[in-house]
Amino acid sequence: MAMARPIRILGLLAIGLWVFFLYQVFGPTRYPKGPGDTLKNLERDPNLDPTGEPEGILHRVEEGYGIGEAGTARINATLLSLVRNEEVDGMVQAMKDLERTWNHKFNYPWTFFNDVPFSEEFKRRTQAETKAVCNYELIPKEHWDMPSWIDNGLFEESARILKENDIQYGAMKSYHQMCRWNSGLFYKHPALEHMQYYWRVEPKVHFFCDVDYDVFRYMADHNKTYGFTINLYDAPASIPTLWPETVKFVAQHPEYLHDNNAMMWLTDSARRPEHNIKANGYSTCHFWSNFEIADLSFWRSQAYEDYFNHLDRVGGFFYERWGDAPVHSIAVGLFEDASKIHWFRDIGYQHIPYFNCPNSPKCRGCVTGRFTDGEAWLHKEDCRANWFKYVGMG
Repeated sequence: MAMARPIRILGLLAIGLWVFFLYQVFGPTRYPKGPGDTLKNLERDPNLDPTGEPEGILHRVEEGYGIGEAGTARINATLLSLVRNEEVDGMVQAMKDLERTWNHKFNYPWTFFNDVPFSEEFKRRTQAETKAVCNYELIPKEHWDMPSWIDNGLFEESARILKENDIQYGAMKSYHQMCRWNSGLFYKHPALEHMQYYWRVEPKVHFFCDVDYDVFRYMADHNKTYGFTINLYDAPASIPTLWPETVKFVAQHPEYLHDNNAMMWLTDSARRPEHNIKANGYSTCHFWSNFEIADLSFWRSQAYEDYFNHLDRVGGFFYERWGDAPVHSIAVGLFEDASKIHWFRDIGYQHIPYFNCPNSPKCRGCVTGRFTDGEAWLHKEDCRANWFKYVGMG
C-alpha cells in the first residue's frame, strides 16, 4: 500500500532534521568570523603615506664610524645571524643588501652563530662582503641540545601530530632547537657579553631603503627596547598552551606586568576570533622576529629570565612549536612599556612572503605599500592594524 504523500514529506523532514542534528553535534567546529577573516574592506596600508626618518636626535655618518679603532662613535652593538654553512649564498645576498643600504656607512661588526664550526668558504665569502669585523661563533652543546627534561618519545609523537596538522617545520628537531635558542639562550653566548644591542639578519632577506642614521644609537637615545617591521598572526595549532602558561606565570609574578603594556594587542578577540579561541585567549599577534633590533638588557632582565625558564621547563618548545617570535612578542608586550617598542617603518624589508615597503625616495626595488606578493589570503595574516589600534605607530 502506497504511503500517503504528507506522511512521506514528514518522514523526509524528520530524516533531514536528524542529519542536521548529527552534523551539528559531530561535524567540524564552526567559529565566529571577524573583520580580519575576510579580504573585503582591507585597511589602507599606512606605508602608502610618505615616510621619513624617525623624529628626534639622529646620528649620521661623520667622524667616528671608521674601521677598527677609528669607530669611536659606534656603541656596543652587532649585526647577528644564526646561519648554517650551506646557507652561505643566502647570507651573502642579505649582507650585500644591508651593507649597501646601511652598514657600509657605520661598519658595525657581524656576529655569526652556528651549531657546527663555520667552513673556511663561509668565512671567506662573508668577510668579503664587508669592511667591518666578522666574528664566527660556535653555539655550546648545552645551549643547543634538547634539554634533559624533554621526553624524546613524547617529542617524536608530538612532532608527528604537528606534521599531521600541517604545522610548518613541526617535525624538524633542529627547528625546535633553533626556536628555543633564539628565545632564551642566544644572548648568553660569551661573544655577546659586552653587547647591548643587536640587529638580527637572516639569509635570503632583502633590504630596499637607504638608512642614513645609526639605528643602534637611535634605540639608545630614544630609550627604545625593541624594533620591528612586520607584525603577523601565528598558527594557533602551533602554540595552544603558550598563552595559558603565560597566564600562569603572570599570576605567579604580577610584579613583572608593566602598567603600560600591550595586553589588548595580545588578547584581541574581535579581529580574528578563531585565532583567539584556538590559542586559548591569545590573539597570536607577534612581531616577525627574523627582523628585530633589540636591547639585550631586556632579555637579560629577571622578568624575562624567569619567564623563559618557566616556558622552557613545561616543554612547549618541543612538544608544541613555540617560536621565538611569539615568545619575544608576548614578553615585550607584557613586561615592557609599549612606548618603547618601535615600528621601523622607514626600513624597507622582505622575508618571503611579506614586505615592509615605505613610500620614500630612499627606497628602490619594492612596491610601495605592498604587504605580500603571495596568495591573496596572506593579507589576512597582517596584524599591524591591531598594533596601530591599541598602541600606535611610534
